Amino acid sequence: MAEPAYAERRVSEPAIAEPPIAEQEEIGDPDQQRRKTVNVVCTVINVLCALFAVVLALHIILVLGSANQSNGFASMINSWSSAVSLGLRDLFVPANEKVRTFLNDGLAAILWLVIAALLTYLIRKFALPGPRRVSHYRRVWR
Repeated sequence: MAEPAYAERRVSEPAIAEPPIAEQEEIGDPDQQRRKTVNVVCTVINVLCALFAVVLALHIILVLGSANQSNGFASMINSWSSAVSLGLRDLFVPANEKVRTFLNDGLAAILWLVIAALLTYLIRKFALPGPRRVSHYRRVWR
């Protein structure tokens, strides 16, 4: 069978040889492991403090909703919230138990979130290296 007159002709291009790489150096971040460790520590602190705040918020919801304190879940949340209340259970003592729980446990929950933010800020501030400054010098001709 004959090739048609309009068939493409394929021309092979000459292969361009790239010069071999004499030496290849990997540039890494010397502080990478420290950054990863600091991030893990800060994440653990944030998760624990948020968990404590959630337990206190659950206790506030159960008290405001007049939950049965003899229920197993309600008594478990009550005992956990008393453990993480930062000693603020009797800071405010109004006559109404719902207002007392809202004020005391609400303040403790807010303090847990502030503690988490402050701790992670300080850890990142002192454990991580600051930005590297590049010094540029200018020669002055006299």
